[in-house]
Amino acid sequence: MHLLNLGILAHVDAGKTSLTERLLYSVGVIDEIGSVDHGSTRTDTLALERQRGITIKSAVVSFPIDGATVNLIDTPGHPDFIAEVERVLGVLDGAVLVVSAVEGVQAQTRVLMRTLQRLRIPTLLFVNKIDRRGADGERVLRAIRERLTPAIVPMGAAHGPGTPGARFVAGLGAGAVDVLADHDERLLEEYVEHGALSPSTVREALAAQSRSALIHPVYFGSAITGEGVDALISGVRDLLPPAGGDPDGPVSGTVFKVERGPAGEKVAYARMFSGTLRVRDRVSFGEGREGGAVREAGRVTAVSVFDHGTDVRVDAVPAGRIARLWGLADIRIGDALGEPRKDCGHLFAPPTLETVVVPGPGADGRRLHTALTQLAEQDPLIGLRHDEVRQELSVSLYGEVQKEVVQATLADEFGLDVGFRESTVICVERPIGTGAAVEFNKKGANPFLATVGLRVEPAPAGAGVGFRLEVELGSMPYAFFKAVEDTVRETLGQGLHGWQVGDCTVTMTHCGYSPRQSHAHQGFDKSMSSTGADFRGLTPLVLMAALRRAGTRVLEPMHRFRVEAPADTLGALLPVLAASRAVPRTTEARGAVCLLEGEVPAGEVHVLGRRLPGLTRGEGEWESAFDHYAPITHGTVPERPRTDHNPLDRREYLLNVTRRVGS
Repeated sequence: MHLLNLGILAHVDAGKTSLTERLLYSVGVIDEIGSVDHGSTRTDTLALERQRGITIKSAVVSFPIDGATVNLIDTPGHPDFIAEVERVLGVLDGAVLVVSAVEGVQAQTRVLMRTLQRLRIPTLLFVNKIDRRGADGERVLRAIRERLTPAIVPMGAAHGPGTPGARFVAGLGAGAVDVLADHDERLLEEYVEHGALSPSTVREALAAQSRSALIHPVYFGSAITGEGVDALISGVRDLLPPAGGDPDGPVSGTVFKVERGPAGEKVAYARMFSGTLRVRDRVSFGEGREGGAVREAGRVTAVSVFDHGTDVRVDAVPAGRIARLWGLADIRIGDALGEPRKDCGHLFAPPTLETVVVPGPGADGRRLHTALTQLAEQDPLIGLRHDEVRQELSVSLYGEVQKEVVQATLADEFGLDVGFRESTVICVERPIGTGAAVEFNKKGANPFLATVGLRVEPAPAGAGVGFRLEVELGSMPYAFFKAVEDTVRETLGQGLHGWQVGDCTVTMTHCGYSPRQSHAHQGFDKSMSSTGADFRGLTPLVLMAALRRAGTRVLEPMHRFRVEAPADTLGALLPVLAASRAVPRTTEARGAVCLLEGEVPAGEVHVLGRRLPGLTRGEGEWESAFDHYAPITHGTVPERPRTDHNPLDRREYLLNVTRRVGS
């Protein structure tokens, strides 16, 4: 069976969900086109999505094209929900990137295109809304070449843009052959020798290069009138590659979405890349990377696949398909089913804001914790933090719209009235130098039956946390090494100033344990024998002592920004940028317009974006995206309240962790 898993991506309000509705209508899956304004679309099923007219969660629906089955995944367009897009990208065979013919290329369009190119996902572009007033196909085409990629092939042109009767007229322009020849020397030689290429040669080259993500065909049309949509459907069929995978190979898949069923049971959305998963099969699942530890195994109790606009219960799901799976109670988003595939890492920046959730009158704290835990299951980047000392719950955010969505979801789905404190920036810590510490079993004030020695060293930016051994792996049971490594990674969630510590290497330099002891005719004697709890208890003390000797530096997230504004407004704009600690790196004059590019602290982005229209007579365009972390060089170093047992305070830590307190 010919299968294709297709993603629809766009910036907010480009008409992505409307295009999905038009596609389903054009292929006969639905009899009536839903409306975003009226909340009647097929893929926006959440009540909140219908109320706000935006996509918040990815949704899957299928349709046939000439014997092929397309699983179409509608994704959010608002940048606050970029984590939802990230999970979907890893399961796609191809994509359609929607650009508005009125608003043109937006900041989110550039972020998405860069990621699609990085992953080499074959992508078609659809310039939507050619029937809207202000539509300008040629202007958008120039912007695509300049700001997205020059490797585009217009598949036709928009006639009468900006009018209700705007049409898409198919036909390759003269420049198409030049673009194709740039990526194929054989084609270039034939073109130079004969001065032209046969239509069949051009079609073959167009399909081959599109499927290899070397070039990107561009279509024009309108999701509302249906103009150009049939041509786009033909492009999906002819220019995007089918799903691959050996159904007889080892089972391998990826979970990209988890939701709760009517009875509260977990339902996992998974793309199968290899093998065939059957009902009643027992499957392992765990971290979605090679070498990741398998956490659990579960038995699949039911399977459904998407077919002709609905999901159908089946006995098995083969490679290439997307399915819903029941029975895997401990499954999480990002888990690999069976054999893990190579992980491409995070595609987008992590959230840089967090806020404390404030329960409203009568809101039960335990119910709120349960509700937020369930939301975090569906969106791991929510980053739920529980401060037991202050009895506070914090969540991570990409922006203020996401805060509103969390608030409305808690009210609608859980009956909980909550508010939020002002959002604050999430910083990180990195070691400055090298530090080491060790505590020996049955020596000094060590109350744990364990020896742990650790050395902490800086690593290159972006390296994450590495764990190494300088001791023999067979010198003690593997479970104790695993307990140390897991505890190291958990403990580094809060450094000397309370922020997550990254970009470092932790090396285990010493180890030791008390072998299992038992008295005659009696059972295991815990007081004389090491357990994993001893290593989990001692490791935070040793690690934080080593980290204290290494020292850490607190860094704040920085965004790269791009501002396009009338040149005569710079006098008002520059002082505001300076007050926000924005540093322009390049300035370029384009006639009456000036282009500024530089970097700015993430905490200032929201305020600048809000003030820009007033400073530029409404003509300024602001674009920003996370770029890197930079050391804080102003004011006092921000501290984050600890939510652990505080291994920086030995006495407090031991009182909380163990009853065997040493002197």
